[in-house]
Amino acid sequence: MDVNDFLQTMQRRGEYRDQIAHIREIPAREARYGMPREPLPEAIADALSQEKIERLYEHQSLSVDMARSGRDLMIVTGTASGKTMCYNLPVIETLLSDPSARAMYIFPTKALAQDQLARLKRWAGYNEALKQAVRPATYDGDTPSSQRTRIRKQASIILTNPDMLHQGILPYHAKWSEFLRNLRWLVIDEMHIYRGIFGSQVANVLRRLDRVLEFHGAECRYIGCSATIGNPQELGELLTGRKLDVIEKDGSPRGKKYFVLWNPPFVDDGRVVRRSANIEGKRLFTELVRSGVQTIVFTRARVVAELIYKYAVEEFRQHNENELGKRIKPYRGGFLPEERRQIEQQLFSGKLMGVSATTALELGIDVGSLDAAVLVGYPGTVSSAWQQAGRAGRRSEQSLAILVAYNDPIDQYLMHHPDYFFSRNVERAIVDPSNPHILASQLACAAFELPLATHDGHFFGPKFASTLEALAGEEGQLRRIVDRWYHASSTFPAAHVNLRTISESSYAVVDASGKENQVIGSIDSTSAPEQLYPGAVYLHEGRSYVVSELDLATRVAMVKPAEVDYYTQPVLHSRSEILADEAQATGPCGAVTFGRVKVIWQTVAFKKLKFYTMEVVGQDALDLPELDLDTRGLWFLPDESIWDEVRDAGYVPIQALSGLRNLMIWSLPILAMCDPQDIGGQINVNRFQRPAIILYDRYLGGLGFSRRGFDEFETLLKLAHQIVAECTCEGGCPSCVGLPLLRAPIHQDPDLQGRPEIPDKEGTLFLLERFREREWRMC
Repeated sequence: MDVNDFLQTMQRRGEYRDQIAHIREIPAREARYGMPREPLPEAIADALSQEKIERLYEHQSLSVDMARSGRDLMIVTGTASGKTMCYNLPVIETLLSDPSARAMYIFPTKALAQDQLARLKRWAGYNEALKQAVRPATYDGDTPSSQRTRIRKQASIILTNPDMLHQGILPYHAKWSEFLRNLRWLVIDEMHIYRGIFGSQVANVLRRLDRVLEFHGAECRYIGCSATIGNPQELGELLTGRKLDVIEKDGSPRGKKYFVLWNPPFVDDGRVVRRSANIEGKRLFTELVRSGVQTIVFTRARVVAELIYKYAVEEFRQHNENELGKRIKPYRGGFLPEERRQIEQQLFSGKLMGVSATTALELGIDVGSLDAAVLVGYPGTVSSAWQQAGRAGRRSEQSLAILVAYNDPIDQYLMHHPDYFFSRNVERAIVDPSNPHILASQLACAAFELPLATHDGHFFGPKFASTLEALAGEEGQLRRIVDRWYHASSTFPAAHVNLRTISESSYAVVDASGKENQVIGSIDSTSAPEQLYPGAVYLHEGRSYVVSELDLATRVAMVKPAEVDYYTQPVLHSRSEILADEAQATGPCGAVTFGRVKVIWQTVAFKKLKFYTMEVVGQDALDLPELDLDTRGLWFLPDESIWDEVRDAGYVPIQALSGLRNLMIWSLPILAMCDPQDIGGQINVNRFQRPAIILYDRYLGGLGFSRRGFDEFETLLKLAHQIVAECTCEGGCPSCVGLPLLRAPIHQDPDLQGRPEIPDKEGTLFLLERFREREWRMC
């Protein structure tokens, strides 16, 4: 595509009002090649020739050499750099030399496993030697029971996911004894995905696997692959529990990329309200598709992916371009597997010109070479932003990435400080395998597989012994007999541990409009009360359905198609309870404490918002149960003398503190290098008889984000001051002290974040100036 021509076309449009805040050219990069020290087997060389691969990239050849030397590896290179070859070559070489050898590939999604299965089957068809050695099969929840025994016995490569390893393989390892005994390679793809709660769970699943492999006498090596992250070695070793050699030299070529920061214009004289980022993203999407540019739009929320698709189809219809409307689709989590596969295939073939997607398409599924990526809202981390932008220009041609900003502090900060984004190192991925809630549940699963012994502590870390005692004591899940701990319950523990969320199961979304009910989607049980409440509008492929019934017992939501001109947004109420102090600092600015907190929230109502304008046209009350989260957080009580100064200046303390709370919720992700959705915050008055700010991790047991805020609290205050002091608004806006959403689940529309009442900007700035006078000191 001709990027300059497209941008000039957009600038000539009547609705253009200096939205382009910055353009950064990312230069092209030439390929660097390498050659393994010893030639590859003839069968592999023949396959490479048929794949039209004449030479290996530098990182691919290095991977072959290091794998041959018997090391555990981690490959960290960019999107579309050929990481698959880094593990396929050494695995296939081993299978050719040892017919009894086996390999297991672990992918975070079934879609990725299916994608790689097709590649391996293609290779197996290149010659007789590969046909005999490469016998791949997927083994996941969709695998029919009638085929599972045959796959265990015959497949030389099993492609699965962490969930199936956790629930469908390790608890039944006796049936897998021959396969596991001969397991030579374990491949873990997309390792950067394993962060937060998911990564912490998977780290323990891999320790359970290593324990089972030791029992079966296997000699297995690991190869991990990851997109660029800030701490690859730390993440890889925390996940696997092994020492890894990291390969970061990326020898793949890259075409020139133009990265545009696009800031929607103000629509009011007070410079508070900006044009909708969703509408701006839709305009860019439709213009790119009209220009023949195959495009992917990434959104932060499921509802936004559906809204942009709906708006785009309607625009094409209004301009008598119905054929273009048929060549775009939405793509998000909650779609049925066959729907997602069809969209992926249509993108790859070029039948589709564009998709409006959530991060479900951020991973390395092969959907061909897209030309443009539009990011509607900063995805929360630099790593994710580059991963999404990398889906465009996956070969050597010129490509375009556009980041469209929401009117929130982080997005606006990036618009005004582009060097922060383009010059900043990517984030560290944080996992905590020793999280007490996670470790306890995983040890119960491990005991079900094999009795636990004291020496198993080398798999599970320093909290192993104390967690065992707790499980055998009050928990009653384990029973100690001499020096062994045995599973003591009649339950199947793995069934009660969801690796990806704190909820144990999902809700089915059922279309009840026909003679036979049809499942059209699913959602996790934590999010269900926030999206599938009676009266909610559920958007699916641009069509509106209204929820008629939510059955909490059977976990089913019944929906029916409806022609409505609005969508819905939940209204959440929350409160917090401080459970225990773990660390404290006191100084001239006040006291900040770190410890355990419980957060309780409830969906109490929902608003009806008109499409396009987001005008509230109604609000209905709801009666749904509360949800709670036991986590870690920090709480801050400003020094009492500061409140006297705030009152004397004519400001209301609670308003000033509310503005600071909002700023800190936005500032902590910048400091801790985490996603804004990882952090929550509240004002608590009852506990201390005066207002306090509470910031907390949105993960069971906590994952260290609020601890980072506690350790660098002075820096956190300074960053909050910088954001509000630099904002050009007069009385406060969503870009500074505006109230962020209580929670930011993937189905809420970020465009609505500026809707609640905005606290007093001047009062907040006055409060922060008082902290600056005291040199920000907390000790």
